[in-house]
Amino acid sequence: MPKRILSTVLLWAVVVGSLVFARTHGGVALITLISVLTLREFFKLMRGAGLESFDKLGMTLGGLITAAPYLETLPFFASLPFTVTASHIMAIGVVIFSIRVLGEREPHNRVEALAATLFGLVYVAFMLHYLVRIVTPLPGDTIGATGRLLLFVWLVAVSKFCDVGALLTGLAFGKHKMSPVISPKKTWEGAVGGVLVSMGIGALVAWLARDYFPSHMTPLVAALIAAPIAVVAIVSDLIESVIKRRAAIKDSGGIIPGIGGMFDVSDSLILTAPLGYFLFGLA
Repeated sequence: MPKRILSTVLLWAVVVGSLVFARTHGGVALITLISVLTLREFFKLMRGAGLESFDKLGMTLGGLITAAPYLETLPFFASLPFTVTASHIMAIGVVIFSIRVLGEREPHNRVEALAATLFGLVYVAFMLHYLVRIVTPLPGDTIGATGRLLLFVWLVAVSKFCDVGALLTGLAFGKHKMSPVISPKKTWEGAVGGVLVSMGIGALVAWLARDYFPSHMTPLVAALIAAPIAVVAIVSDLIESVIKRRAAIKDSGGIIPGIGGMFDVSDSLILTAPLGYFLFGLA
């Protein structure tokens, strides 16, 4: 537990430091790095499940997919005769991997290799690209760059503190197993506690950032929005457990002491990123 707490504090220091000192650029760089490292561990899990995905090119394209909303705003990419979007990069990836799988994989695992690679790009890179959409300012914005960064912080806090609240509540009151096969330690009591903690965190951050948030994002609205995000964060965590069990690997990695790998950090953000984006009304 001490290692987990220390790692959590350091991770939050990295997030806040990146946003304070490098603003939007730091936020995009951080999100893209998280995406690439998560993809690296995802492909490792796929190999553990016997699926030979295309790791290196997959990580490269995944990074571009995640950063695409920011790249679209840069003068160089804006001057190109074609639009650089996450969907377009994804389509290019489908073509490339479909060609490669014919000559670089055996007949018995071609479908699985293609499916594993493309699923990684969609599930990790494309889903996390909504975080970049959140932090990237657009022409005619009704919310400033600082407000966008704080919405990102709000989403991360609500998603991750759900896990903290669920852990502590589960340890104190947990009796009824939520999913004994997928994640034996999770309880319904813990899930309720996690959602309530997320709602409280959502209201608190909205109050602290009230001068920068959209006018409709009051503490009450923030608390109500936090509830479905917390529920989805729990589902997202369970999906990671499903993937790890399929690969028969307990931890996706070990780069973060007390926590595990980057996938263990980003797991809850993967499904909450698009949900948060749409609930913020940024679409």
